Formats: sequence, C-alpha cells, structure tokens
Amino acid sequence: MALGPRLELRQGQALVMTPQLQQAIKLLQLSNLELADYVEQELERNPLLEANVAEPEITERSVDTREADGDFEPAPTNETALTLSDDGPLPSRDGDLDTDYDNVYADESRSDAANDVAAETPGMQGSDWQNLRNGGGGGGGDGELGFESTLTREATLSEHLTEQLNMAIKDERQRMIGAYLIDQVNEAGYITTDLSEIADRLGAPLADVETVLATLQTFDPAGICARSLKECLAIQLKERDRLDPTMQIFLDHLELFARRDLDLLMKLCNADREDIAGMVEDIRGCNPKPGLAFGNEPVVPVIPDVFVRQRADGSWAIELNSETLPRVLVNQQYYAEVSKFSADPKAKSYLSECLNNANWLVKSLDQRARTILKVASEIVRQQDAFLMHGIQYLRPLNLKTVADAISMHESTVSRVTANKYIATPRGIFEMKYFFTSSIASSEGGEAHSAEAVRHRIKELIEAELPDAVLSDDNIVEILKKSGIDIARRTVAKYREAMNIPSSVQRRRDKKVYA
Repeated sequence: MALGPRLELRQGQALVMTPQLQQAIKLLQLSNLELADYVEQELERNPLLEANVAEPEITERSVDTREADGDFEPAPTNETALTLSDDGPLPSRDGDLDTDYDNVYADESRSDAANDVAAETPGMQGSDWQNLRNGGGGGGGDGELGFESTLTREATLSEHLTEQLNMAIKDERQRMIGAYLIDQVNEAGYITTDLSEIADRLGAPLADVETVLATLQTFDPAGICARSLKECLAIQLKERDRLDPTMQIFLDHLELFARRDLDLLMKLCNADREDIAGMVEDIRGCNPKPGLAFGNEPVVPVIPDVFVRQRADGSWAIELNSETLPRVLVNQQYYAEVSKFSADPKAKSYLSECLNNANWLVKSLDQRARTILKVASEIVRQQDAFLMHGIQYLRPLNLKTVADAISMHESTVSRVTANKYIATPRGIFEMKYFFTSSIASSEGGEAHSAEAVRHRIKELIEAELPDAVLSDDNIVEILKKSGIDIARRTVAKYREAMNIPSSVQRRRDKKVYA
C-alpha cells in the first residue's frame, strides 16, 4: 500500500470550554480565600472593575424542618439580593459573550461530571483539582495555563491524615468524627481540645470519640494525634516495641528527668544508671513534634462560607458569611468617558472586552453566592436531625438527592460542596461531610443508613447460637425480610470492617469455648 499525504473529512463532537464557562466553573469550586485572591487579580487586570467599599446585604434563607414524620419541607424562602454592583443596572451585553450565562450552572456536560470524580477523591483539595484540570490541556484557556500549573506539591498534614482515615475507617459516622479530630490537630501534631468537649459538639458518645482517636494514633507519622508529650512518646516507643512497664514509669515521671533528678528516677523505675541511660537514648530517638514534618505548607484558617443558627420557633436561618463575599462593581462612568473620546479602534475593542469580562465576573459572583446558599439550605433541610440531636442521626445523603431537590446538576453540587465550610451549632464542617452512604430498601421505602445496617449485622451475629452460626448469605436473607436490600459482598465488607471473623471461624471458636 502506498504511503503519502491525503485529505480527509471527519465529523465528530467535542466539548469546547469557552473562557467565560471556564471562569464560571472555576469561581464555583474555589474556596473563599482562593476566590479573594482571584478577585484581587481581576481588579488589578481590569481597569473597569473597582472594589466596592459598601457592606453587601446578606442573602439569607429560612428553612423549617419541624415536621415530625421526617419528610421535611422547607418554609417559604425569605431571600434578599446581594448588592454586588453599583446602583444603576448593568448594560445587557450577553450577546457579545461566547456562551449563554443562564446555562452555565443548569446544563453541564458529562465530561464535567466525570471530572468531578477527582473533586470528590479523598485527600484531594481544591487547588490539586484545579491544577489537574489546568495541566490536563484543553482548548481555549484564559491565559493562566503554564509551567507552574503542572507542578506538584507535598501533601499537608491534614491531607496525609485524611487519606489514611478514608482507608482505615469505613463507618460514615466514625469517619466524620475522625475528620473533626483531624481538624483539631495543630502543626506540631497534637490534639489539645478536650475529647469530652468534642463529643458534646458532635452529639456522639465519648467512647466512640476515644475509639476513633485510638485509630488515628496508629497513623503515620508515629506519635501523631497525641494529647501530650508523654502520650506522643509512648505511641512511638510502643511501635518500636520499647514500651515496657519500666519505660512507662519513666514516661510518667518525665519531669524528674527534666530536673536531672536521676536518683529518684532510678528508685521509682527500680533501675540502675545504665538502664536509665538506655531509656534516655530510646526517647531521644523519638520525634516530640511529628507534625512538623509537614510544616512546609502554610496553615490555612478555616473560615465558614455559611452560618446556620436556630431560631426561637425551631426553624433554621441559613445566611452567607458577608466577610467572604467579594465586593466589586463596574465603573460604567469611566467606560463611557474613555470610549467617548477614544478614536483608536484597538482601544475601543479593549475597553469593550474589559466591560464584558467585568459584567460577567459580577454576574458569576452573584450566581456563585446564590448557588452556595441554595445547596447549604438543602443540606440543612436533609440533615436537620443531626443538627438537633447529634451524629447518631446523620441521614444517608448523596449528591443526586440534593441536586434533584434544588433542580441543579450533580456536578454543580459537587463543586459547591468542595472547599466550602458551614458553621453550625455543632461546629464547623466542610459541606461534603454531610454526604453519607445508604442502603436501599427492598420494599421501595426510605433508604437505610449504612451505620444502621452495620449495627443490625452486628446484633444478628452476637445473637447467633453455636449450632446455628449465620453465614453471609443467611444474613442477607434476614435483612431482605426486614426490608434492607443488600448484597452478600457488602455484608462481608461490613463484617470485616467490624473485625468480625467469617462464619467458619466463628463456628470453630464457639465449639472451642462451648
């Protein structure tokens, strides 16, 4: 066959990410700090944009979730518009833009939804996902793609611990407790908040918090999540198999070693000077501040995007944090004066482009604020029981449920819940924390919480008789009769997560102890 150049016509479909569409999507997924930096750059770049010194009105929603049957319906919404532009109406120039603004958030392609897998990957933060998108190529960027967007960075301590948490703990409620504990870890790697206070905030039993903390203390680096220097050293020595009773006594009296009172220390430990020197050498091999190994990244303060408070009548008031809302306006007077006296076609074209971009930015910021408020209101409506009674009442929730309730695309909800924080009476949580898995009902009713199903499996196994040990298939049949549609492999996964042996091993154990 002869080889040579030739012309061919091909027809295909491809997603074209226009600059305006890229901007709108990027604004939605940015955290409040990242958004502030972005707006600051736009103010420097665009001469028609100005910082608005006036205090914006706070957009607020009222959600009533007082129905006793659990089928909550929001109360009529009392919403005021955000003041993000000047008093005069902006000129309608959407015809000059390269995309329809109203369709940016309503209709998004499957390609966008597929990209949200990265946004929901445990341990991957908003900046990581943004770098991934920028480095992944695509046509029509906004001039920000460059060598820097392909660079990687080391994981922060929080990201490192969160990644291990997602692998070590499968239970949704315990994982939420673990995420809250990780938020309490300081840069040195210690948890200084009292556990009883954390239990009260989460509405969880203190024993559950202590259990999760014990799991976190097995994470890398060794000694992390300790509550004191003694506990930090004990964790590391235990990992090295050096924590014997004598060493424990030494740790209990570290203040004597600090005072160089070796005689009293030798007496308490019932050890000679050589043994004490050996223990001191072991302790010097430990890291008293394990968290500093991840100290290269600056500590970013958590600033809530949304505030939730309960009113006297039992309804919930959801309002945006006005301090995180960018305040920008379009200087139309400057545009009118300059364009009136400018005869240069290039200058007029430049000003027209600046005006379009400024109008689009103001609209995008306004839409971003309204979208965050709408998603947060639906999360509060769905998770009202958690806010009222604690973590034991966390309901199963997924992106599709929220998206359907507020008539939005799942990918939009995914972007809103990434890197956004909500301040509740029980503490500050990232929005994605409220999304938990569920088990479908075999009778077509309301889905069952995964935690409730795990608890039911544990009860069935604990109640089984030595001569009637339940296999995973038996458990599946019993649960289906109870209205829980679950697969055998899921039962096995939950059983293994609770450290419960197989039916064969349990049958052997029961015969031995019978």
